[in-house]
Amino acid sequence: MIAFGPISWGGLVVVGAVAMLLYSLRLETEVRADGIYLKMWPLHRSVRRIPWSEIERYESTQYSPLQEFGGWGIRWTPGKLAYNVSGDRGIRIERTTGRVVLVGSQRPEELVRAIDEAAQ
Repeated sequence: MIAFGPISWGGLVVVGAVAMLLYSLRLETEVRADGIYLKMWPLHRSVRRIPWSEIERYESTQYSPLQEFGGWGIRWTPGKLAYNVSGDRGIRIERTTGRVVLVGSQRPEELVRAIDEAAQ
């Protein structure tokens, strides 16, 4: 309090709420027969689907969330969309539209194997 002055209760509540939201972020990724489903809980109320017909190429990758996207969460840069919660590994999906979707994963090799099996 000496450095920043008095702190209001309202400010503490806002900081606490933002901290709880960031702590509760969870990315759910499912590989199904008709595509890849993504849901960033609690931000998405419904799933986002990438159908197999829109996937041109995919691969396991290591990336820098801060340098490439400015942090974690749902991030957008021109031509790229990232869904990441933590870490620096995931899969890079190139869509037929030319856009790239990066899906963060703690186990990207398993995710690539699941996609290989389901896409056949």
